[in-house]
Amino acid sequence: MNDSPFKSSGGLRRIVRAAGYSLAGLRAALAHEAAFRQELAVGLPLMVLAPFIAPGRWAALAMIASILLVLIVELLNSGIESVADAVSTDHHRLLGRAKDLGSAAVMLSLTLAGVTWAVALWP
Repeated sequence: MNDSPFKSSGGLRRIVRAAGYSLAGLRAALAHEAAFRQELAVGLPLMVLAPFIAPGRWAALAMIASILLVLIVELLNSGIESVADAVSTDHHRLLGRAKDLGSAAVMLSLTLAGVTWAVALWP
């Protein structure tokens, strides 16, 4: 039994709705988030290139996964920023902290991607 009237029930309808919400989120990121567009513009070609330049399947998987992680973290950061802006556009130290923490998560994911690619391609 659901405690919230806003929670969906199971089944195929839930999966279809969830896919629709996910696609709407990707469209919103493309339309409103410059950082996501920039990371996608760099990341997509790299993900296509990875299987051809990686020394093996596992290295290619790690290289692609590290870029996907950057995009995932950027989506979560954008969600945090959207919620913070919906609460208030005035300066608030806790909202600022939330945004800074999200930004730090993106920075760490970018660092991980760079290190992953460097290690995978190291001769």
